[in-house]
Amino acid sequence: MVSNLDRYKKDLSKLVTLGESMNLDLHIRDFEKNGELNKKQTESKKKVGGIFESQYQKWYTESLAVIRHLLPDRLPEFEALYKGEGRRKEINNTTYTIQDWFMGIRAVPDWYSGEKRFDDFGATVMRFRTQLEIIESVKARFESSLFDIKQLVKADLFDSELDSARELLKNGFLRGAGAIAGVVLEKHLSEVCSNHKVTIRKKNRTISDFNDALKKRM
Repeated sequence: MVSNLDRYKKDLSKLVTLGESMNLDLHIRDFEKNGELNKKQTESKKKVGGIFESQYQKWYTESLAVIRHLLPDRLPEFEALYKGEGRRKEINNTTYTIQDWFMGIRAVPDWYSGEKRFDDFGATVMRFRTQLEIIESVKARFESSLFDIKQLVKADLFDSELDSARELLKNGFLRGAGAIAGVVLEKHLSEVCSNHKVTIRKKNRTISDFNDALKKRM
């Protein structure tokens, strides 16, 4: 059985590898724009050209899920690099987002010089590279001996208990299967409340108590 620990390791490696290819695509375009593309970069362009636009949404969605579990403190920053932070009075180098790039929004030319008012491509590259660095920091923390794997170990135990419940259900022991599944759900909701600092004062807490507390927090 593949553990959650191994699954996260594999997912992280894939995200970092794909992110590096997307970053190379942007890097090559930057050199090409300045007429500095060498032979090696020209060959690399054939492999990764356009991969940023074709793979970013998939990469972003999967990265969000990983960061949410392993480095939740960086999640707001990661999301803001894509979609910004609330309303903005104008679009400039500071407020431009990766989402703007994918929506086809580009910097308008200055009426006097005819040049773009800011470098929209450069802003996109900078924000994506920061996102990639966050994912790489997740991997570094994950592989560090200081990383607390308590959550992943608990997830493996939950999976094992649910497997037992499925086996009981398969053999017609409905009550036993339901009891085990109920215990797993209660433990999971307790952990979610703990992670989000949701306090329940009641001593003998039930699934309903955890559920109601989380609904109020949303």
